[in-house]
Amino acid sequence: MSSVARRKLGDIADSCLGKMLDKEKNKGAFHPYLANYNVRWGEFDLTNVQEMKFEDHEHERYGLEYGDLVICEGGEPGRCAVWRDNVPDMKIQKALHRLRVKSGFSYDFLYYRILLANRTSELQKYFIGSTIKHLTGVSLKQVEFDFPCHEEQVSIGTVLRSLDQKIELNNRINAELEAMAKTLYDYWFVQFDFPNDSPQGQGKPYKTSGGKMVYNPTLKREIPEGWSDKTLSEIANITMGQSPEGSSYNDEGVGTIFYQGSTDFGWLFPTTRQYTTAPSRMAKKGDILLSVRAPVGDMNIANTDCCIGRGLAALNSKTGSDGFLFYVMKYFKQIFDRRNSEGTTFGSITKNDLHSLTLAYPTSDLLKKYDEIVTNYNKMIFERSLENRELIALRDWLLPMLMNGQVTVE
Repeated sequence: MSSVARRKLGDIADSCLGKMLDKEKNKGAFHPYLANYNVRWGEFDLTNVQEMKFEDHEHERYGLEYGDLVICEGGEPGRCAVWRDNVPDMKIQKALHRLRVKSGFSYDFLYYRILLANRTSELQKYFIGSTIKHLTGVSLKQVEFDFPCHEEQVSIGTVLRSLDQKIELNNRINAELEAMAKTLYDYWFVQFDFPNDSPQGQGKPYKTSGGKMVYNPTLKREIPEGWSDKTLSEIANITMGQSPEGSSYNDEGVGTIFYQGSTDFGWLFPTTRQYTTAPSRMAKKGDILLSVRAPVGDMNIANTDCCIGRGLAALNSKTGSDGFLFYVMKYFKQIFDRRNSEGTTFGSITKNDLHSLTLAYPTSDLLKKYDEIVTNYNKMIFERSLENRELIALRDWLLPMLMNGQVTVE
């Protein structure tokens, strides 16, 4: 690494705190704004963006430009992401700082430097508050880091950013593949519009084209002729988790990987945090890991044999149709969520409740056809998810090495 200069953020960037949300006093036209919950590490969650009134003279003060760092003042102080014009005309609320770097400094480099400072607890000395921590505007300006020359800052930021971009791309592709499989499940097994291959159907959507429906007294609705009702325990092997003795837990890699509940879940595979020397209930590699405590219905896939605690259940198909089973559980998750939104809160689901969940079960040839399609989707999802684990590990290894000069960019 070239020679470095230690600089305070107040010297290398302009900062301001967002606007106070006050519906009675705020004037002007409505504009979208970011709140604390919209900011994640390295990205923005824009699924629930709110609006408030801003006057014309406030646009420059509270508005975002490409390359601005948006930093949380509270909640998880220091959590931040770089704004890249994700949504036009975006503003920020008071719970957030906007940091705009001056010429000669890289916003990507600064983002990754703050990320490293958070991971090493280096940032915590700038927080105030005994119980609820905050990173005030005054404290933010006092944060200081070592900065190499601008060219080197850009190189470091580019390397780390390229890894994150590849991870983001894989996640987007995976989300699309999963959405395709879920949509197909809904068409075929919820709306019953699977291809009608009978001579009369000629491949048209079954129910829409007049395929014969038969009332099922157990499900209390009509299902396609030839289908049956089954409980979850009839189509899946189900293992309810059981937590080992607390004294057997460790984070040193001794014994068997242990997942207590959905707090260990990642996008598709769980993150290993604990081990146990006294495993009780086990899940096999490839099993569906289902959260049986709030949030009930969240799922991951076990990428290795592991011990599961009482917050989880492990499922696999009795007929090898794991792709179908996965989206059956996605369907049940929708039901749990709907009931939660209607006020029927599921704090947990018991073994009996889980075993007795009922579904319309298709004919074997249709099940095989669906599984052949979805297996290809799942294979691509798994491959990209495994690649992301490797990319994340590489990025996290490179982050401190690049920042302290042990690794350089040629």
